[in-house]
Amino acid sequence: MIFLDSDIIIDFLRRYPPAISWLESLEDENLALSGYVAMELMQGCNNKIELQQIRKLIANFEVVWATSETCNQALEVFAEYKLSHSLGLIDALIGQTSISLGVPLHTFNVKHYAVIPKLTTVQPYKRL
Repeated sequence: MIFLDSDIIIDFLRRYPPAISWLESLEDENLALSGYVAMELMQGCNNKIELQQIRKLIANFEVVWATSETCNQALEVFAEYKLSHSLGLIDALIGQTSISLGVPLHTFNVKHYAVIPKLTTVQPYKRL
């Protein structure tokens, strides 16, 4: 499973060539994203057409939701690092979901996630 953060999907939507090439090279891989990432993508929509396009795109991915145990773990991490490192609520949930799945989070938002213990991040392609 390749677990994606919203910035990777946004690069794809913006037709960023390295993102397109990388994602197209993964044709046989199970691509997944957090339900929170799906909601972030929908939040960026300005009209019904954009929302329909995002929903159609999301249908190509496995959407994974955090279990209650994962949410409790994210709560502990959030409480620990919110004030000292400005950890975001959604970042805590996405990061902890990645840990619970036992897979790295593919993202360029490494700084957002750096404070989460046991989380591995991967920058999947070169950004120019």
